[in-house]
Amino acid sequence: MVTDFATKGWAVFGRDPAVLGWLGHAGPAAIGVMQGAGAPPAGFDCEGTWFVGVDALPNDATGAVNGSGPLTGRAVAFLRAYMGGALPPLHRAQVSALFPGYPRPRTGEGDAAFRYRQRRDAAHVDGLLPVGPERHRMIREPHAFVLGLPVTACDDRASPLVVWEGSHRIMGAAFRQALEPYPPRDWPDVDLTGAYHAARAQVFRRCRRVRLVARPGGAYALHRHALHGIAAWQDGAEAPPEGRVIIYFRPECPGGIRGWLDPD
Repeated sequence: MVTDFATKGWAVFGRDPAVLGWLGHAGPAAIGVMQGAGAPPAGFDCEGTWFVGVDALPNDATGAVNGSGPLTGRAVAFLRAYMGGALPPLHRAQVSALFPGYPRPRTGEGDAAFRYRQRRDAAHVDGLLPVGPERHRMIREPHAFVLGLPVTACDDRASPLVVWEGSHRIMGAAFRQALEPYPPRDWPDVDLTGAYHAARAQVFRRCRRVRLVARPGGAYALHRHALHGIAAWQDGAEAPPEGRVIIYFRPECPGGIRGWLDPD
């Protein structure tokens, strides 16, 4: 699977008893965090159709939450092997929830950005943040990987995660080429907007868009350079009243930006 992940940039894992056991504690905590935020707009965006929930889950560095014990299972074992035998410490996870009507315009989002959200699922690479009034793209959060753990059972019409297969190779090569002229100490402040947009356009031309869906107890992993986003909610989608709820871990990459740039 490591070879497959290196080629595709994503992997989906089926129902795992270890994850289900963890989810028995983490799932209610995630939904409680969302419901405790109150009615939109508190904690919500896109006109109430997305609970963003960054750093919302009260887990520790092992993933343990509300007495669950550490997060384990096949997906974690795979990522541990992928990282060379050890996982980075886990941050407080994101609790992301999508609802019927997504997408609506995000707060402060202009017409062009909203059209991109509609047409291209707001596709992005995590950790490459818009900085300053000109929103220059810079590497400010070098993640090791993205691990998604579904909390609610939904079908592939209920705003699933989407990824452009093989996009991590195109995006990673573009980042390395753009940063090559600069010393590592300057990397966090190098404007990658042009390289990012050019590579992204190439991905849209060359790579297959894939919907990733797993049931509670399952998981999916994304390569840190993979271009991904959230699909629109379709009519007739099957989902509970809580919406599509997913817990996301994006731990910091060992070695910082230098480790993030490695072409694994």
